[in-house]
Amino acid sequence: MGNSGSAVKVCTDHQGGINWLSLSPDGQRLLTGSEDGTARLWSTADSQCHGHFQGHESYITFCHLENEAAFTCSADHTIRKWDVLTGQCLAIYRGHTSIVNRILVAKDYLFSGSYDRTARCWSVDKEKQIQEFRGHRNCVLTLAHYSSRDVLEEEEEEEEEEEKVSRDLLVTGSTDCTVKVWWVSSGRCYQTLLGHTGAVLCLILDAPNRELFSGSTDYTIRTWNIVTGEQLKVFKEHQGSVICLELVNRHLYSGSADRTVKCWFVDTGERIQTYKAHKHSVSTLKYHAGILFTGSGDACARAFNSRSGVLQKIFRGHKFIINCIQIHNELLYTASHDGTLRVWDIRGICKRNKRRLKKDRSVQGRSSQKGSLARLFNNKVGCMIQQENGA
Repeated sequence: MGNSGSAVKVCTDHQGGINWLSLSPDGQRLLTGSEDGTARLWSTADSQCHGHFQGHESYITFCHLENEAAFTCSADHTIRKWDVLTGQCLAIYRGHTSIVNRILVAKDYLFSGSYDRTARCWSVDKEKQIQEFRGHRNCVLTLAHYSSRDVLEEEEEEEEEEEKVSRDLLVTGSTDCTVKVWWVSSGRCYQTLLGHTGAVLCLILDAPNRELFSGSTDYTIRTWNIVTGEQLKVFKEHQGSVICLELVNRHLYSGSADRTVKCWFVDTGERIQTYKAHKHSVSTLKYHAGILFTGSGDACARAFNSRSGVLQKIFRGHKFIINCIQIHNELLYTASHDGTLRVWDIRGICKRNKRRLKKDRSVQGRSSQKGSLARLFNNKVGCMIQQENGA
């Protein structure tokens, strides 16, 4: 099922594979980080390259875009901050002693995770390192951040009096099979979450519900209470490493090396849908307007109806694995290890999906109305029977 789509734009400026793709909060720009050691800035208005950031001495592993600044991390052990308008390098963050895998910008903080087994916290506006988080026995692959204000009650906060100055916490996932939660102000480990038997590849946080989800090479997803550290549920149906996660309206989507995506209802742990058709690992996924978009090692992106699991479209054209996808203004952006950024028009799928949703709601409404009429009729019949029986 599903028909093929052609890209409306193919951007071939990079000379190496694209490892990550970031969308600015205002949706005006995209940032790509590449194996060629450079990052490029793209306008979502015309899909043209409007910036070329050069300076790293090795490949870029990950990138993050704000409205006015761009951040890149590299196998050269450094992180760089760039001016979006001028392309000037504003800061170089030095301190890691191995490849920097991941960065995260939150408030005035810049967090980083590395193969050197540490995570670090930097001031966004300065090159100064604020904190080092040391305790993992292997490389730090993934990061998440939250404030205790988001999850702790007042009486619980009083128990952490020494951390009152800063209530920010950093979550790190490592190839040592653990997840750790750290107080940013002191670098002290607040929780070590034990249970996985394989590397932790992805994290997703639901702070309002005090939950953290972690995906691993042990084929499982685990849910944790981020206040107590208690393991709440284990999702076990995947037959390969869990590579990526997306959380939408208490539905958790997980992409795996077993060539499937699964949808779980978080509150019960029930698996409610499996999305098949991939011919290789699912490397990235994104939910948008009732549609699940996926990128795979088979070089294709796909669009599924998130409720029915039906494949609606296949996006063919890339030659190697799709590492990242973004969606803005009903355009799908896919970044691949083949070095290209491709832009796809998804207006048709979105319109069809909206019509289906309206139709489903209409059918449900009619069914509900019929049910109400049937109940009314049955009640009337019941009353007539009672009257005839002299009740």
